Amino acid sequence: MSGRQSRRFLECIDDNALSQVIDIPTRGDAILDLMLTNASELISDVKTGGSLGCSDHALVEFTVVRDMGKARGIVRTLNFGKANFQLFNEFVSRTPWETVLRDRGRTELADL
Repeated sequence: MSGRQSRRFLECIDDNALSQVIDIPTRGDAILDLMLTNASELISDVKTGGSLGCSDHALVEFTVVRDMGKARGIVRTLNFGKANFQLFNEFVSRTPWETVLRDRGRTELADL
């Protein structure tokens, strides 16, 4: 990832009030897994250990806390009128679609 992309990624995390949940090394002494949330109080008991098959990455286990109390009647809807699709538009315009889709048949494209 370039420095500019890294900066944009970190700005996105900051703009959305996201925090990293995993603070335990998952491969040797390095933390290689991202688990981001904007409600860290809902994630608990984060543990690493063991592996899947021959992988040298540790498995990550965690608990998602649910409110078992009275259900709330709040309904929220997304307001796409206020959405900023600039990042998506930049991605779409920079992607060489002819190259990406060149070897795909008609049926594979329909599955996308």
